[in-house]
Formats: sequence, C-alpha cells, structure tokens
Amino acid sequence: MTSHPTDDGCIFCRIVAGQLPCFKLMEDETTIAFMDINPVNPGHALAVAKGHWPTVDVIPPEILGDVARTAQRVAKAALAVLKPTGVNLLQSNGPGAGQSVPHLHVHILPRYPDDKVRLNWVYQPGDKKEIEAICSKLKAALE
Repeated sequence: MTSHPTDDGCIFCRIVAGQLPCFKLMEDETTIAFMDINPVNPGHALAVAKGHWPTVDVIPPEILGDVARTAQRVAKAALAVLKPTGVNLLQSNGPGAGQSVPHLHVHILPRYPDDKVRLNWVYQPGDKKEIEAICSKLKAALE
C-alpha cells in the first residue's frame, strides 16, 4: 500500500484510516468511495482521495484523475441502479465555493425531478472585453 499524506484532524483521513465508520462503496490504492451521511438526495455519495490534499490546486494530477475515475464508476452504478434523471459531479475548493471538508472529494449527486437541489445559475451574457482580458491573463499563466 502506498503511503499518502494525512491529517489526524481530518474526518476523511480518519475514514480512510479505518478510525471512523462509513458505508463504503469501493476502494482502490488511491481512492475510496462511500455514501454521504448527510445526503441531499438518495444515493448521494463521495469519491475521495486517500491522501490529504485539500484542494484541486495542490493534489497531484494523477491522483485527481484517479478520483475522477472513481466518481465515474459510482455515477454509472447510481444511474443503473437508482435510475435518476441525471447526476451532478460536484467538486468544491475553499470556503467560498462551499467546501466544508478541506480534503479533496467529488460529490456524486443523483438528481430527480423537483428535488429542490439548486446548483445551477442564471445564464447572462458577459462583457466580451472583460472575458477577453481574463482569457489573456489565464493563457499567460498556462504557458
């Protein structure tokens, strides 16, 4: 088993270490998936990196890919078994984005008609000059 960074104060690290119980769906060398015990809808699950990396900007890319693969497997199972009308994959970074556990994870949210879950926003045309300016700054950071 590969060793991963951990944080003894992190609830997800404690679940990974087997110190706290969970309704485990699957596990591999770098990820674990389990049911969310505060579900927004039936079938709400989490795909979690085994190592303690708080956000998307610090997790190694290969581990992020592993978490995405685990989330996809769980989403496929949820679609097949629960027959929702859709599924959201949600990954939040930092308190401003609503991240409540600072340990990288992806929510797998089965969606149903009239489920009252609101993750969408109102589409409004943006200022093209502002979009272009931000695009230029981001492209420079990507070079």
